[in-house]
Amino acid sequence: METTESPLKLVRFYGFRGLKLVKGSGQYVWDSAGRKYLDCHAGHGAALLGHANPDVAEAVARQVSELVAASSGFTTPALEEALHWFSKVAPGWAREIVFLNTGTEAVEAALKAAWLYTGRRRIVAFRGSFHGRTLASLSATWNPKYRKGIPVLGEVEFLRFNSDPAEIAGKVPSDTAAIIVEPVQGEGGVEPASREFLKALREEADRVGALLVFDEVQAGFGRTGEWWSHQHHGVEPDIMTAGKSIAGGLPASAVLSREGILEKLSGGMHGSTHAGNPVSMAAVTAASRHAVKVDLPERAREAGGEMLRMLGEALDGLRAVRRVKGLGLMLGVELRFDPGRIIRCMQEEASVLALKAGATTVRLLPPYMVDGGDARWAADAVRSCICRGYGC
Repeated sequence: METTESPLKLVRFYGFRGLKLVKGSGQYVWDSAGRKYLDCHAGHGAALLGHANPDVAEAVARQVSELVAASSGFTTPALEEALHWFSKVAPGWAREIVFLNTGTEAVEAALKAAWLYTGRRRIVAFRGSFHGRTLASLSATWNPKYRKGIPVLGEVEFLRFNSDPAEIAGKVPSDTAAIIVEPVQGEGGVEPASREFLKALREEADRVGALLVFDEVQAGFGRTGEWWSHQHHGVEPDIMTAGKSIAGGLPASAVLSREGILEKLSGGMHGSTHAGNPVSMAAVTAASRHAVKVDLPERAREAGGEMLRMLGEALDGLRAVRRVKGLGLMLGVELRFDPGRIIRCMQEEASVLALKAGATTVRLLPPYMVDGGDARWAADAVRSCICRGYGC
């Protein structure tokens, strides 16, 4: 492929990994030199259904040849089909939905709906949280490095994630509009919440009349072994955000709510040029159909269990490893030091792509079709890189 020089300097949001990726298939990607990698990065988990998924690719190609843009002031067959098929994987408590473009936009809409519905302003979030980088979602994101120099909203209170229910009881202020939490923290270190913790949040929300918001942008759509990670615990929110993998890797997100909440955003209170666009909706339909066809939660549960087992065996006894953790295909290896050197080694020496979570965790978010050989590949890569740099 010919490359043309540009007078424009590309500004990157993330540190450059030094790779030019040119092709993907399933759980693998190839760089411009023809080298094959096991992709446990997967676009921050967006490629859960694999690269070049044939069902998604066919649907998108067909839609692009028919209709590429339409405001949500209209309806289209693509939007209607997406609503039909996504309802098959949506949680049973949900009664309203809006389709958007990104996870952070979904969180913005969720919080706006909570403010309008309750007439209050305070948000309760949690240490280690990551909800996005636009203004409201950034305000509810814990890590100060993302907020440095940005005038974020002041009425946000952070409590300790996964704390004992007794620590939560009575701690949510009476003027709270919403409690927002990830049932599995991703950026915060791949930390699953406990049933008792989520139940305590439900009780606190009910006590003060606040809305409970579950951010399922990364953990949802089957990745953890249930369609939505809160379903592991039987605790239901009032609002849920979804994104990343719901369109097979294309830009799409959604917000779901109980009756009468999201409708507060109608009449121009929220909007987006590309929300519900036909191409992304065709991808949502194809992704939902494919996920149902292959029983995505079961596949993620089995593949994730195998990878978790192999990681545990490979890393057992290593002083550098605190613990192996996760749920389904959302996995983490918590180290005793910054994992940057290990992640670079995995890429350069073992051809495995991974990413960082929290301060010390190697995060693995592979597509669902990873098999036992891939699990061994990833486990051996982590072990060899730790042993090479820090000893066994």
